[in-house]
Amino acid sequence: MKILDKYILKSFLKPFIATFLIVLFVLVMQGLWQAFENIAGKGISLIFILKFLFYTTLMIIPQALPIGVLLSSIMALGNLGENYEFAAAKSAGVSLQRLIRPIGILAILLSGINFLFLNNIYPYAVYEQVNLKNNIKKKQPAMALIPGSFNADMPGYQIKFDEKYGENDNLLKKVLIYDLTSRKGNQKVITAESGKIVSEEGSRYMTLILYNGNYYEEHVKSARTLAKKKRMAASNATFKEYEFNIDIGGLGSEIDTTKTKGYPMMYTLKEIGDTIPKLKTAYDEKLSIRANNIFFSTSAKTLYEYSDSLKLKNLDKNILENFELDEKISILNAAATKTGRTLTTLKNNSTSIKWKRKILNFYDTEYYNRVAFSLSCIILFFIGAPLGSIIRKGGFGLPMILAIAVYVLYFFANTFGKNLAEESTISSFLGSWISAIIMTPVAILLTRRATKDKGIFNFNSFIQPVTNLFKKLMPKKRQ
Repeated sequence: MKILDKYILKSFLKPFIATFLIVLFVLVMQGLWQAFENIAGKGISLIFILKFLFYTTLMIIPQALPIGVLLSSIMALGNLGENYEFAAAKSAGVSLQRLIRPIGILAILLSGINFLFLNNIYPYAVYEQVNLKNNIKKKQPAMALIPGSFNADMPGYQIKFDEKYGENDNLLKKVLIYDLTSRKGNQKVITAESGKIVSEEGSRYMTLILYNGNYYEEHVKSARTLAKKKRMAASNATFKEYEFNIDIGGLGSEIDTTKTKGYPMMYTLKEIGDTIPKLKTAYDEKLSIRANNIFFSTSAKTLYEYSDSLKLKNLDKNILENFELDEKISILNAAATKTGRTLTTLKNNSTSIKWKRKILNFYDTEYYNRVAFSLSCIILFFIGAPLGSIIRKGGFGLPMILAIAVYVLYFFANTFGKNLAEESTISSFLGSWISAIIMTPVAILLTRRATKDKGIFNFNSFIQPVTNLFKKLMPKKRQ
């Protein structure tokens, strides 16, 4: 390796290691801060907090790596330009392409490492962290309950309350509970002014104590005879204190036991590729079944065309005019009934169909995004390197501002594209690659301008035509 290549790599690696570690630390602390409220003071041991931080770090590394490449490339080339080393290299006949070649090879290598990380270590980290959170919630059931919405995490119950307070966040206000343990629908409803959650570590039961409330239960569905249904349709009672146990599954002394894979982020590319055809087949079958049901419900199969030899000559083009008044009413009523039934069926099925389509989009988007995001190191390098050579400013000041602006644009485009793809607004391929499609022309433009030793914007090209126009319009002064 030539001395120049070693020097360029050294100029890049020093700020890269520093910026990568700083960005990684900031993003990990942000993740910890978001989860701090749920884990602080809940009796969670230090070992599980360290596990949470470890898995969070593994998940954030693929995101911190492109930022480090972008910022360090701006700083490295900016330092070379600021110290006139870039001008000295050019005067010696070394072009910009030759100067950044070793860093470009390193950026390609880092992109490959990022892909391996995204495809192997990232799914493992997501898998372990999600299961760790689920196990912590089972150890501390109160953590799984969120105020202001129905919580279905407790098996057989849906619980809603207005506020959670107390030293351990185990006291509840304005509690509403739907008891679904009978598996016959929503037959039991319990309301209370306040409540308290009591649970012991290692126990399979969570005790819920309610105060000053009302209990209502319908017996219609459980009664077998009509007489019993009429005699005892429902029962209700008020209480000052009501206590019952919820089976949350015993975990013994170890809580790190639950293992579930329910998210596309937990799968490798091969596993996602094997899952997508199954989801696609299930989605197509569901659409086919619903379409056939609608087709048969409209009796469209019984319709047929008259042959010319049997077709009557005096038929009116308006089909209804060929029937009597009572027949017209009957036909219109039947059509309205079938149309209303079909619309109701479509409305009832639209939610489940949209959800199945959205799940399929999740997997499709994750599949393409793994490859697209791994190339972000290369794309951001070819933005950062020419940008640094243009601004000719090192340090953490201006390069940091430019790096943040560029990465925010890249990350926003990536997130925006993924959201559109998940909602079926655009294809999953376009949604995953939209950030690369936007930023690649920027990288090409900056590289060309840096090669020709031009600024980001040539203001003279805009000002000169205006100046020439004014010179032509203004009369020349006589000597």
